[in-house]
Amino acid sequence: MKTLPEVQAVAADTSDLQVIYEDNHLLLVNKPAGLATMGALPGVPTALDVARQYIAHRYNKPGAVYLGVVSRLDSAVSGVLIFARTSKAAARLSAQFRDRTTRKTYLALTSRPPEQPAAQIECWLRRDEGRHLTVVARPNETGAQHSSLEYRVLGQGRGHSLLAITPHSGRKHQIRAQLQALNIPILGDRKYGSDTAFPNGIALHALSLQFQHPVLPELLTISTLPPAPWPA
Repeated sequence: MKTLPEVQAVAADTSDLQVIYEDNHLLLVNKPAGLATMGALPGVPTALDVARQYIAHRYNKPGAVYLGVVSRLDSAVSGVLIFARTSKAAARLSAQFRDRTTRKTYLALTSRPPEQPAAQIECWLRRDEGRHLTVVARPNETGAQHSSLEYRVLGQGRGHSLLAITPHSGRKHQIRAQLQALNIPILGDRKYGSDTAFPNGIALHALSLQFQHPVLPELLTISTLPPAPWPA
């Protein structure tokens, strides 16, 4: 297989939205914590709403703006969020996410380190819809899905541990549930066991996303640093 050229991108501010990467097929933004990707209550803005407004204003589009949602971030999570600007791009990107050929890397702050400095964690998770939670399950439980991630400890300081995390499956709230199961909940994530406050959202940040461009022969790596008040 021919090796694709790799393209790096970093965040650049605009007056309306922090855009990380943009072309005729893609729009990637740095989503702040507290903003849902889509599907919020009526009247509550979402990242999709803001991104559509940005495109409409930048390109003076009078009608409805098409943006395809191919991956989501939890409302409380910040970081790289991708939208497709055409239906062809949406279909091809959705296939990459479905086939797990993309690579996501997250940063998480916890109040203590895991027992091992690096590991791959395998478990089974299921949704508890009554409590709106993802919980650890037995393999034979109804709705249980195999879940996998790997982590490594990047450093410690100010009473916190910084982890780099790469999920290998795409379960809802997977990272949050698996870190709670390791007894190292994410700072500010009271829903998943944290008793430590965090100023905005939770201390989970989508640091980078690697994927093949849906039209061009390029491997893109799109990244953005965490917002304040993350430690430097």
